Amino acid sequence: MTSPAEVVILAGRLAARGEPYALATVTRVLRPASTRRGDRALVTPDGTLEGWIGGACSEHVVVREALRVLAAGAPRLVRIGPPDAAADVPDDVTFAENHCASEGVVDVLIEPCLPAPLLAVVGDSPAAHALVRLARDIGWRGREDVAPQADAVVVASMGRGDEEALAAALATRAHYVGLVASERRARSVLGAMRDAGVDEASLARVHSPAGLDLGASTQEEIAVAILAQLVAWRHTAAGLDYAPAEERTGAS
Repeated sequence: MTSPAEVVILAGRLAARGEPYALATVTRVLRPASTRRGDRALVTPDGTLEGWIGGACSEHVVVREALRVLAAGAPRLVRIGPPDAAADVPDDVTFAENHCASEGVVDVLIEPCLPAPLLAVVGDSPAAHALVRLARDIGWRGREDVAPQADAVVVASMGRGDEEALAAALATRAHYVGLVASERRARSVLGAMRDAGVDEASLARVHSPAGLDLGASTQEEIAVAILAQLVAWRHTAAGLDYAPAEERTGAS
């Protein structure tokens, strides 16, 4: 069994790798119960639980609620107990019923730990360098090459290997792929990729011209316009789906 201290160590490792997880901490216990205040566990997006949060009576509830927390991106306090414990549950607490013989009550705080978005920027241009710098300033992770795990990729190579860079970007899991180019050059680049056999569904993923229309003219202003679009995209995109399977499929 993973101890509370080991859970914290594991959480640090996941955070360092940029992997999401939910941290569950027992905050209140009404005996009899097999856990105590301060016990903790973490849950990964595949539903794996590491740590101790109260055994079979609580684990399945914690996993289910942790996946919901990851999907919503907001913490929640969950009270796990027998049906009669629901009578005095505060409005800001989620009640989860169990039918264990012990009839204990456990409150668990479940917090989402989501990595900052990873932005990959391709190109040796002032706009590319400014974009990476600005993204880091607002807490995003930034790198100057295409990474398979990138959430967003912006190609700002200014005509130097645009097609190759876009092909690499479209091969990633990125939810946003942008090309810094004029409308004319973007048509040329996408046309060349189409002629090379890239399908229309892939080409439709490309945002070009990348960035909001802010009337930007300098390279640095272009970077600001792209970052503005990325921030708007981040707060409107559905992102990764961590919801429990029954919710994703609509099953009861």
